[in-house]
Amino acid sequence: MSKRELIDILNKEKMLSHEQWCELLTDFSEEDRLFAGELALKITEANFGKNVFFRGIIEFSNICKNDCYYCGIRRSNKEAQRYRLSEEEILLCCREGYRLGYRTFVLQSGEDNYWTDDRITTLIGCIKAEYPDCAITLSIGERSRESYEAMFNAGADRYLLRHETADKDHYARLHPEAMSFENRMLCLNDLKEIGFQTGCGIMVGTPYQTIETLAKDMEFMGEFKPEMVGIGPFIPHKDTPFANCETGDRELTLFLLSLTRIMLPEVLLPSTTALGTVASDGRIQGVLAGCNVVMPNLSPQNVRKSYMLYDNKAGSELSAQESLRLLQKQMESIGKTIVIGRGDHIRYKGKCEEND
Repeated sequence: MSKRELIDILNKEKMLSHEQWCELLTDFSEEDRLFAGELALKITEANFGKNVFFRGIIEFSNICKNDCYYCGIRRSNKEAQRYRLSEEEILLCCREGYRLGYRTFVLQSGEDNYWTDDRITTLIGCIKAEYPDCAITLSIGERSRESYEAMFNAGADRYLLRHETADKDHYARLHPEAMSFENRMLCLNDLKEIGFQTGCGIMVGTPYQTIETLAKDMEFMGEFKPEMVGIGPFIPHKDTPFANCETGDRELTLFLLSLTRIMLPEVLLPSTTALGTVASDGRIQGVLAGCNVVMPNLSPQNVRKSYMLYDNKAGSELSAQESLRLLQKQMESIGKTIVIGRGDHIRYKGKCEEND
């Protein structure tokens, strides 16, 4: 069966068998990738028009209790310059973001034990009180169900937790023994059940990743039906065990983004900073492949270079306003419209419209 026939099946059925996924992802051509990209772009514009949603990321702590082998802020990295923003500093970032037009704030950090449930829910409450028309997305790792419920009840709307890999053995090769594949999956299911707009995702080209593991990832996402999916290329960090590994393939990343859009037509799909790091036009290419979200950085410039999950991260030199202007220019160059609004998933839009 040809790749185009498999893509047509995916478009109609929104699923493929494991064997079909393996066949589709093995030795695809540039023509196959472009065919998927054109279809994905049509699907994106049928659901969202020319709109691209902008989210402002605030990287509020690079302190992390975990020791993931691929991550530049892993606990064992003694070279990392650690920082933690105060609640007041985070609110200042929100203030600047709101002035620039952002209506979603993405609060991202390492798994920092300082941020207890009381502290994080207080922060969420302060942001919601000052900006009731804004959505809050959290990306702060694995926590208990009770913790997730407390954050949801405090007003958080979305939660990003990349599953990293849907293969248990592969997961064990990317993380220390203290972390478990089962707990990652439990957390994702808890988030969904609680009512968060939930995001999962992968890095393309991580060590030990195979076509088989990628096929499992696509199967998992097709079954889980996340509201958001983050897919970007793996980029090594010089102070990790994977320092000498190769960067993930850009074309494979774009192909997987397009296939994700075809499989999940209404998903919120970011064109990631990592994609913009491996190629100067990476974010443009991501949007042309079916992405509809871009997330510029609102973090204070004096900490940008300290939140280095991987080497040479794009945008660390630019101010919040400069980042926004650059990305606006890039999106406008391909006929896209920057959306000022929350940009909720369609399944949640009715629940959130009063906040738009």
